[in-house]
Formats: sequence, structure tokens, C-alpha cells
Amino acid sequence: MSALQLIKEKAQNDDRKKKEETISSVAAEVRSKIDELKSKLEKDRQGFAKALSKNSKECESRLKHETAKFQEVYEKFCKERDAHLQVLKDTISKFEEDKERLFTRYEQLRKKEKSLISEQEKYCADKIAKLEESLKKKKQDDKTFSLLRKTLGSFLDDASDEDFPPDD
Repeated sequence: MSALQLIKEKAQNDDRKKKEETISSVAAEVRSKIDELKSKLEKDRQGFAKALSKNSKECESRLKHETAKFQEVYEKFCKERDAHLQVLKDTISKFEEDKERLFTRYEQLRKKEKSLISEQEKYCADKIAKLEESLKKKKQDDKTFSLLRKTLGSFLDDASDEDFPPDD
């Protein structure tokens, strides 16, 4: 029995050793696979980091270039805007000066026109008064002349009233 026991124990020990060896072999394979995966992941990570760094530097370079171009365009825009604003201010200032000058000239012409109109009204009023006076004098002369004719006609018996037109 003891021999059987020994055989049995030896078989169990052999079995256990085989199991341990199998487990150890599988564990070694798993560790090897894990190490390979770690190594592969580390290489991929380093490749990705390099690519990311390269892309980042390229983007940064492009961004700097575009920023410089934008700054240049912005400065040109500001200069042109300032120039246009100055031209606009000059134009408005010139317009204001011309407007003031024309308004002053208009006021002077208006005063001159008023003065000329006043003189013309006075001149016309004087002319009308002289003409009315002349007309009154002429009517009076006409009456005097008509009276003289009638008086002369009465001295000259052969003259009739039909020879003399009626008085107005």
C-alpha cells in the first residue's frame, strides 16, 4: 500500500509539476505577449507623438505666417483708412469753407439787390410822379389851347365847332 501510496503521490507530484510547468509556460507566453504589446504600444505612441509634434510645429509655422500676413494686411488697411478719412475730412472742410464763402457772397448780393430794388423803386416812383405832373400839365395846356381855339373861333365867325375836335 505504501508503494501504491508512493506511486500515487509521485503521480500527483508529476501531475502537479506538469500543471505548474504548463501554467509557467502559459504565464511566460502571456508575459511575452504583454511585453510585445507594451513594446508595440510604446512604438506607436512615440510615432504618434512624433507625428503630432511635427504637425503641431507645421501648424504653428503656418499660423505665424498667416498672422504675419494678417498683420501686414491690417496695417495696410489702417494706413489706407487713415488716408481716406483724411481726404474725407479735407473734402468736408473745403465744402464747409466754400459753403461759408458762398453764403457770405449770397448775403452781399442780397443786400446789393435790396439796395438796387430800393433805388429802382425810388427812381420809378420819381418817374411816375414826374409823368403824372407832366400829364396834368399837358391836360391843362390842352384845356388852355382848346379854350384859346374856342376864343379865337368866336372872333373868326366863319369857323365852326366842327373844325375843332371835342375836348377830352
